[in-house]
This record gives sequence, structure tokens and C-alpha cells, in this order.
Amino acid sequence: MLQILLNGVVSGLLVALPAIALSLTYGVLNFPNFAIGSMITMGAYIALFFNVDIGVPLLLAAGLGAAGLATVALVTDRLVYKPLRNSDHVTLLVASMGVYFVLENVVRFLWGSDIRGYDIAVARPHRWMGMRVNNEQITIVIVALLAMVAVWFILMRTPLGRAMRAVSDNPDLAGVRGINRNYVIAAVWAISGVLAGFAGVLVGMDGVVDPLMGWNYILPVFAAVILGGIGNPLGAVVGALLIGVAEELSTLILPTTYRQAVAFLIIVFVLLLRPHGLFGKARISR
Repeated sequence: MLQILLNGVVSGLLVALPAIALSLTYGVLNFPNFAIGSMITMGAYIALFFNVDIGVPLLLAAGLGAAGLATVALVTDRLVYKPLRNSDHVTLLVASMGVYFVLENVVRFLWGSDIRGYDIAVARPHRWMGMRVNNEQITIVIVALLAMVAVWFILMRTPLGRAMRAVSDNPDLAGVRGINRNYVIAAVWAISGVLAGFAGVLVGMDGVVDPLMGWNYILPVFAAVILGGIGNPLGAVVGALLIGVAEELSTLILPTTYRQAVAFLIIVFVLLLRPHGLFGKARISR
């Protein structure tokens, strides 16, 4: 049971980073970014290019991959989302679906469809309290926690974070008070790109790198955001951890191929019983 809980926490932390990215973009731009899956994939492949094709150490390659994906996110916003800024949520959602398929096919065109992996030295897992803990799991925990602390610090202790929260609460009032909404949106996309880039590398370390790796995380990421409360980054972290543990516990009674069904069921029950999530705010109707 301890091993299952540990695996669940690690799985939850893998979901937490893109869930925070999705929550940030939804909070500021007010639409669900379906392309978060392809962002995970592209971040993993950019890091793979630097690590395997060029020979850069994985830690530096991960940073370059995150920076590269942040650039891709900013360019995508400039070309796709900015012209549709005043459109309705459905239009932006459909646009993000188109971005997903474009980015995924760019990955296939540049790197092919073969399964690949990072240049990581093989090491024996560590034994702790009867559990097997490998180096990749330790890295996932450390990087995910550092990233979450960095996001919390930006949101709560910096002028940029205050501007992001102001635009999320009331963009019109924030504009009247002199906050540059375009600057805030660009910063949100850059942060989301960095988070998704690191998430892609961590997912690739935990398994393999292939063009569908991001697709496999779309449902758990959306489930985490909905469970925690849409637009609430802290809630997204809690939701991700709960999703990860629930999926691992489900393997006790279900085949592993049905793990994602757990995330789908959680989405259904949350939308039926508490649509605003654990930490979200209920909408007020007049």
C-alpha cells in the first residue's frame, strides 16, 4: 500500500505542473487550453533534441526545452489567440484544439513517430521503508515541488503575480488601474510554457518519449483542474495529487488500462455534485 501511495503521489506531481499551467491560462484568458497536451509533448521533444541529438546534459536540456516551449507558447498566442481575444469561449476552445493537432504533427514531422528516451544512466532503485524509490521519482518530486514553490512566490510575492490575480478577477477594472493586460497574458503564456516543458521532460523520464505522451495526460490534467477548482492553481495541485493517488489505488481492482477512466469518473461526479470544485468559487446568478 505504501508503494502504491508513493507511486500515486509521483503520478499526481506529474499531472500538477500542466494542471497549474492550464489553471493559470484559464484564470487570465478564461478558456480551457486543450493544447496543453501537445505542449507537454513538444517540451519533451525539444529537450530530447538537446539531450540526445546534441549531447547536452539532461538538466540543461530540460531548461532549454522549457525555454523553447515558452517561446512556442508566446508565438502561438501572437498568431492564433491574440486575434481571437474577444471571441467566445467555444471559439477559443476550438482554436486550442487546432493548435494541439498542429503542434503534434510538427513533432511527428521533425522527430518521427518512433518511441525514444533520454540519455539517463541506469541505476538500481533505492529501498526505503520497504518501498522501491528510483532516481527518476526523486527527480520528479524535487523538480515539481521547486516549480510549485516558484509559481506560488510569483503569484503571491511579486508585482507580476498581483497583476495576474487582478486581471483574473476583473480584467476591465485592472485595465482602468493601469495594468497592461497584454504584458500579463504574455507572462502567463511564458510561465505555462515553462511548466509544461518541465512536465514533458519529467513524463519522458518516468516513461518514454513519443508523440502521444501529452494526449495521455489531457484527461487527468482537466480532471485535476476541475476537481481543485477551475482557475485556482493551488486547487489544481491538490486535485492532481488526489487524481494520481486515485488512479494508482484503482489498479488494485481494475486493469491498468482503465486508469484514465478514474479521471473521467471524477470529472463527472465533481460536475454533478460540486461544479465549482473543492476550492473554486460558486458562480452567482442574478
